[in-house]
Amino acid sequence: MSSTQDKPASIDSLLCIMERLRDPQGGCPWDLQQDFHSIAPYTLEEAYEVVDAIESNDQDALREELGDLLFQVVFHSQLASEAGWFGFEDVVTSICDKMTRRHPHVFADAVVADAEEQTREWEKHKQREKGENRSILDGVVTGLPALTQADKLQRKAASVGFDWPDSSGVFAKVSEELDEVREEMHGVIDHDALLDECGDLLFAVVNLVRHAGIDPESALRQGNRKFVRRFQRVEASCARSGIAMSTAGIDTLSRYWEQAKRAEHGD
Repeated sequence: MSSTQDKPASIDSLLCIMERLRDPQGGCPWDLQQDFHSIAPYTLEEAYEVVDAIESNDQDALREELGDLLFQVVFHSQLASEAGWFGFEDVVTSICDKMTRRHPHVFADAVVADAEEQTREWEKHKQREKGENRSILDGVVTGLPALTQADKLQRKAASVGFDWPDSSGVFAKVSEELDEVREEMHGVIDHDALLDECGDLLFAVVNLVRHAGIDPESALRQGNRKFVRRFQRVEASCARSGIAMSTAGIDTLSRYWEQAKRAEHGD
């Protein structure tokens, strides 16, 4: 009897594995307990791990994480098949149809000048498919991370001309929102009003980052990684000095932080 290692695995192999895992007779107890809602957090986690592998430039990890993400698609498809809704083949057919339909410049005789025009045409295709009376913002998923959601909302609005003509207006808006946050933090703080103004400030900053041509989620993730690196250097400096961070004092911690920054820049 040949093993699955004798030849390259195919999508059929993965589908068979998924069926076995969900087989009421001899399947995996954990897999059998799952449903769409319980699996959804793992789907999000695997998507983020793909992004992490890309940002880490780890090719081996990327191959593995893409497999994990594909397994999530197969898992959801299996659950849908058991419910009598659709199967994996229907998922593939659906995306193939959509990609062909939304790329008439590739699969038909339409012409687009560049990627920017294609983005606008893509949104027009989506709007036609979903119905002209729907808001152009309806397609932005509310469950997205807030930074990504803000970026997508702004890009959707910009696709129909609702946007600053250049970054100068965005800089002014960020300054305006920062002043409003500062004003709310003076005196007696109204939590709800401050929450509202902080949201406006963050939304304006996302707009500025978008105008700079930077993905805000990627920018903040990079900022997070930088903070972790430098903070860990501060921890190491405290350990070498034999002092606890909690008692070191802000002056000492700030000095170690500046040392960590210089070390990163090779100074």
